[in-house]
Amino acid sequence: MIALIDYKAGNLTSVRKALSFIGSDFVVPESTADCVGAKGLIVPGVGHFSATEALDEHWRRTILDAVAAGTPLLGICVGMQWLFEGSDEAPGVPGLGLMQGRIARLDGDTESRLKVPHVGWNALDIRRQGRLLEGLPSGAQVYFTHSYAAPVTETCAAATAHANVFSSAVERDNVFGVQFHPEKSGDAGLQILRNFLKVCEG
Repeated sequence: MIALIDYKAGNLTSVRKALSFIGSDFVVPESTADCVGAKGLIVPGVGHFSATEALDEHWRRTILDAVAAGTPLLGICVGMQWLFEGSDEAPGVPGLGLMQGRIARLDGDTESRLKVPHVGWNALDIRRQGRLLEGLPSGAQVYFTHSYAAPVTETCAAATAHANVFSSAVERDNVFGVQFHPEKSGDAGLQILRNFLKVCEG
């Protein structure tokens, strides 16, 4: 059973449909107690980084304890950004600190007509196959919608260029994140979700 965490800022409908399509058992927990026994945690998200404040200290401790005990965690879009130390979008709001670095605003490029927010399909430059991106070719197309992004660090599994080069997928031990929306990314996105389920099943 996967716990799909709802903090009123996630694209839950699409994620739920994608998980149902690939045959995943999941629950949307009403409290941290409902996460007990979950084989994996997914934190989705759209919009402003400040929305993560809804996941208070009790939720943070529950998630961090689960990760420390070996439970896989997947962050999607703002949920991935929350894995880092914080974001320039909401400087006073801390991230989980599971990944080093801060989230910064993307640069646009008028000459190349690259606008912010970055919306649409773009390619994954796979730097490290890992477990999350298993079976995907470098250059696979996925769907983005965001204005802020993570730096390229040692946890980068895939990078994407949009004026800046940023981490579009990260992986460290049992912690995973994707800046794009796998639930809206066709076969490539469904493969990533299947890969995460495979990790959760051990």
